[in-house]
Amino acid sequence: MVTSRARGRWAALLLAGLTPVVAELTLGNPPLRQAWLLLLWTPIYGAGTVLIRELVRRAGRGWPAVLLLGAAYGIVEEGLALQALTSPTLYGVAGWAPRLLGLNSAYTELNIPYHAVFSVALPILLVDLVLPDLRHRPYLGRTGLVVAGAVFVLGAGLLRWTTSFMDPGYQAPPAAVAAFVLAVAVLALLALRLTPRPAGPPAAPPLAVPAPPVVAGLAGVAAFGYLALLFPFGGARHPAFTEGGWVAVPMAAAALLAVAAGMLLRRWTAHGGWRDRHSLALAGGALVAHTAFGVIANGESTADRVSLAVLGLVMAGLLALLARRTR
Repeated sequence: MVTSRARGRWAALLLAGLTPVVAELTLGNPPLRQAWLLLLWTPIYGAGTVLIRELVRRAGRGWPAVLLLGAAYGIVEEGLALQALTSPTLYGVAGWAPRLLGLNSAYTELNIPYHAVFSVALPILLVDLVLPDLRHRPYLGRTGLVVAGAVFVLGAGLLRWTTSFMDPGYQAPPAAVAAFVLAVAVLALLALRLTPRPAGPPAAPPLAVPAPPVVAGLAGVAAFGYLALLFPFGGARHPAFTEGGWVAVPMAAAALLAVAAGMLLRRWTAHGGWRDRHSLALAGGALVAHTAFGVIANGESTADRVSLAVLGLVMAGLLALLARRTR
């Protein structure tokens, strides 16, 4: 018989392995022919998400804390490891939009929320749905927590080392590094000390919860819309095919879309009628739209697009099986 502690370790391994698949592979970055690159990314992605989940569960906090720490994770990866938030050359992202205070503005707006949702929150949500009896408790003991933290730090170092070959000679300015470290510390403090603890459903629900297919559809629209507004695709070099100062329009639209989606989701989840099938619909709609966007934006060849579409169909099938089990 498998002990509770052993099941927790297996759950942590599942979360660690699932995270880079959700965050990168199902977006077509890398394409399936280069899936071996996930081995380089799993230490920072997998250990980072496991570490976030452990800290949130130990602090007795909820999804706001997960999202805040997910944003902090994004700053660590993109600002300190990749240093893509400030690099004037890496990926060509400095040309997406005007740089603000040394930051690649559109890239920053795209990737910090992206990591909070797709690199952290959705993998945690999916594993919670697969293993519902473990969702409210930590997976690991103190030793496991320390190991996850150490692997995360080593993973960030590995990512920094590999990036030095893609962006040789660049080092983020000391002021930017200090600002990123301070931002991570502030987000961690807010997440673990100041966010509200999960509460029961209110006596008077503020808004009826729509059916799961509606939740899936709206989640898909929000995910696809956010990516399409900020990520140049179809030959464009700027978000949403804009030029010059007009790039502020899709950036503002993406921000409004994210805020509106967050407010609506907060009202829905505060309702006593929100169930696991709604959570799965939310995750499924966002993931399917995310992969659909990847087929459009990231496929370098027909073979890449077809293989990503096939991966999307496999993912949809697995989500359908989980939906049957959830019902």
